[in-house]
Amino acid sequence: MTPTLKDVAERAGVSRSAVSRAFTDGASVSAKMRKRVEKAASELGFSPNVLASSLTTGRTKLIGLVSNNFHNPIFLEVFDLFTRALQDQGLRPLLVNLTDETDPANSVRMLRQYSVDGVVVASSTLPPAFGKAFRDAGVPVVHAFGRVTSAPEVHVVGIDNIDAGRLAAQTLTARGYRRLGFMGGPEIATSTQDRLKGFLQELSLHPQVSVSQSFATAYSFEAGRAEMQDLLDGEPAEAYFCGDDVLSIGALSAIQDQQLSVPRDIGILGLNDMEIAGWNNINLTTIRQPIRQIVNSSIELITAMLRDPVRLPEARIFACHIVERGTLRPLKEVQAASDD
Repeated sequence: MTPTLKDVAERAGVSRSAVSRAFTDGASVSAKMRKRVEKAASELGFSPNVLASSLTTGRTKLIGLVSNNFHNPIFLEVFDLFTRALQDQGLRPLLVNLTDETDPANSVRMLRQYSVDGVVVASSTLPPAFGKAFRDAGVPVVHAFGRVTSAPEVHVVGIDNIDAGRLAAQTLTARGYRRLGFMGGPEIATSTQDRLKGFLQELSLHPQVSVSQSFATAYSFEAGRAEMQDLLDGEPAEAYFCGDDVLSIGALSAIQDQQLSVPRDIGILGLNDMEIAGWNNINLTTIRQPIRQIVNSSIELITAMLRDPVRLPEARIFACHIVERGTLRPLKEVQAASDD
């Protein structure tokens, strides 16, 4: 039989309410009493029912972790980091799939049914309205990988996607490419819009460079592959900023099917630096998004909001940098050619 609260109370020689207090954070109980209860619980193999204790404390310690792009392998890394970090804080992640969800009110209703203490929106494609809907419902919320603004309505942690677009353009022009292409994710995604905006801003300073733009239907391998197949049917660019690693890998697959070489025939630049980007058969040159720092900062903010729900929203921005691999012309070769 599974030991109960009553069994622990009898073994420790105390009341059931004393046992309950001993396992409740912040409850009034002496150190001597707590030690006595914990000893009895250990001897019996008793573990407190955290869901039952929430009826007393009013706190479930559940944190809704919501996203909408489960096709992108980067989120395997994101979810792994988030779930482990939340558990290290004594919190319990509740993973929610919002793929195809367009109404923020539906997601709020769903999470409220589970009485979550807070929500982390982990998505670069869900609009700011989702985070705002949780805030308006009185649920502490952090939008990780969200659109960063100077006056955020909720806590936002991520990168400056406009700046990432500029970095991509600088990287490609420095390698001597003169016909560039932007192959983004869904056109309605704020991450796509901002990466394109920065890309075009930087290229406006290089009148000798031409640029085309296209959009995949999703941040997925299949969508990236299909979009590049269409581009190869026309006159492809010399190099593409794909706006996401998984799109880049799909594009690489389509290029290889046409017996073309990367980077000899077409250069590819991704964004994220997910684990498989570094695999030998991929070897993707990419812009590294500091995912671990973004996750840790998001956890720090959500735990702070559990203590202080009226904490003013802030935006935390992390810098990106280029990870050199094998899908662009090496910069040193371009420099050597110019010296000649």
